[in-house]
Amino acid sequence: MNFLVRKIVIASTVILINQATAVIAATPVQAYNPIPLPIGKEIKDNLTKSDFPIGEGGFARDYIVNLRAGDQIVIDLKSDSFDTIVILIGAKGVVIGENDDAAEGTTNSMLFERTTKAGNYIIRVRSFGSEPVEGSFTLKITRLRPE
Repeated sequence: MNFLVRKIVIASTVILINQATAVIAATPVQAYNPIPLPIGKEIKDNLTKSDFPIGEGGFARDYIVNLRAGDQIVIDLKSDSFDTIVILIGAKGVVIGENDDAAEGTTNSMLFERTTKAGNYIIRVRSFGSEPVEGSFTLKITRLRPE
């Protein structure tokens, strides 16, 4: 390859890289922002394909709640649209507990836990299985022994 052809190839490559960088920079990145969840109040929401993918197939929606050390809680997740799974996640992403089916014959989830440390916890709502499922649900966290 002669010198002039090499310069043209290099210049073309630089232009393509600059254009690709501009496209990547213009693409919005969705920040991870769990939704604040009030204690003692039932919320109605929807699981959608625009929620974050979980790697096992399907999608999840996260909520954040501040709990005290020693809180005894129940998390109640119900849906007529999909088979629910609720997961409680503590510091550094450690799974504290999870529940698929609260009782025989139902696909709703109910999780009882006692916290050992004060801080922010994540409550993850997702559907059972590897297929992406969308649908409405209700979620409630309750302190069993409020102060």
